[in-house]
Order: sequence, then structure tokens, then C-alpha cells
Amino acid sequence: MRTGRSPGDNDGHFEALAGARGQACKNQRMLFNSLTFIVFFIIVIAVNRRLGHGAQNRFLLVASYVFYGWWDYRFLVLILFSTAVDYYCAGRIHAAADKAAKKRFLALSVLVNISSLGFFKYFNFFAESVIDLFALIGFQPDPFTLNIILPVGISFYTFQSLSYTIDVYRGELEPADDFFDFALYVSFFPQLVAGPIERATTLLPQIQRHRSVSLADIYEGLALISVGFVKKLVIADRCGPVVATAFNGPVIAGNGAEAWTFLYLFAFQIY
Repeated sequence: MRTGRSPGDNDGHFEALAGARGQACKNQRMLFNSLTFIVFFIIVIAVNRRLGHGAQNRFLLVASYVFYGWWDYRFLVLILFSTAVDYYCAGRIHAAADKAAKKRFLALSVLVNISSLGFFKYFNFFAESVIDLFALIGFQPDPFTLNIILPVGISFYTFQSLSYTIDVYRGELEPADDFFDFALYVSFFPQLVAGPIERATTLLPQIQRHRSVSLADIYEGLALISVGFVKKLVIADRCGPVVATAFNGPVIAGNGAEAWTFLYLFAFQIY
């Protein structure tokens, strides 16, 4: 809550604070194309191959939490809370004898997840909109925006966790007996911060059943990773600065051909 300072002073103070925190977070990120992640990934693969099914799942859960906590350890509480809520709600949905009780626990799951997502993503947007609205009618309320850091990947794991509750409600999936298996489903690091969002009916059974990985599987995986690195480093990272310059300045004003060129470059960057 910002009080006791002029709006201009507050804006400068919190922009500087947010910038410092953002830079600190940036310096600590475990990007997929960083040396830190490559070392992390090699260790995970090497250890995972030497474990049995149950130990594999526990180890991958710990690895996933280490990966996510590397970005900002404070966000681990949020993902654990979302996981616990949906695990509890899905169990109660499955055990409920009547449809009304099932709907109540489904509504609880939706409310908790969407509220958390909405707060972190949109609180400041709506707060600033309210301030602007009051300004139009002559009032100057004290700013009440917060210095909120958006948890990385919150949209992905929120909807992934929520899909589990919905699938159990629809009768398409039995609730997980093991909390740690479900926690791994929510936090599985290869798709935690960049997607895609996996339905529980697709990924959770793969976690629950015994797995065997051959050398051919490893070679195929390495080939796919190599293609991904080329797309990221050669295409996306080259398009990024050009697109950023175009969309952050007046470069494309009044020039349709350039606008379409930059738009397609942006599409290639996202792809």
C-alpha cells in the first residue's frame, strides 16, 4: 500500500523497486538454453535412470520444485497451495454422493485458482483503471497499486491443475491416490513455465505407470531438444530485438508493408 508520498514519488520509488527485483529475478532464471539448465538436466536424466518408479516420481518432483524455486523460491508456496487445494477438492468430488456436493467442491477449486491467477495478473491493472476513473470525475485518490511480481508460469500450472479437478468431476478420471504423483503432474518442469498445458487424462497416467527409457528414446529426445535449441537461438532470439524495436517505437507508423513484416516476425518469434 502506497501512502504518505505524492503520486509521482510513489511511482518512481516502486518502478525502481520493481526494476531491481525484476533484474534480480532475471539473473537467477534457469532458462532452457542456459548452461545452468543443461547441467541440471544432465544430472536429472542420469539420476532418474538409476531409480525405480516410485523413487523416480519423488526425485522428479524434487527436481521440478528446484527448477521452479530457482526463478523465485517464494512462488513455491503458491504452486504447493494450488496443488493441495485441487487434490483435496478432487478427492471430495469423487467421494460425494450427490451432484450438488460435487458442484460445491468444483466451484471451490475454480474460485481458488481463478482468484489467485486474477490477483497476480490483473490487480494492478484494475486498481489503476479505478484511479483513472475517479480522476475523470475530479477525485484524486491515493494510488493503491501493489508491487506484485507475476509468478512465472502461473497461468500454465493453474489451468493444468484445474483441468484435473474438472476431469474428476466429469467422471473422466479417477482421483490420484498419491499426492506426490499429482504434485509432479502439476509441477513437471519440462512444461511448467512455457507450456503446453497438459490435460490430466493425458499426463497423469504416464506419471502413475511404470516407465522404461531406452537409448533410442534418449536419442530421439536429444534430437527434438536440438531442433528446439535451433528454433530458439537462431530464429526466435534473432527476431526478438527487431520486433521489440518495432513495437516499442514509431518505426511502423504509416507503413503497411513494414507493419506486416514485423507482425510476421513476431509470429515466427512466438512459434
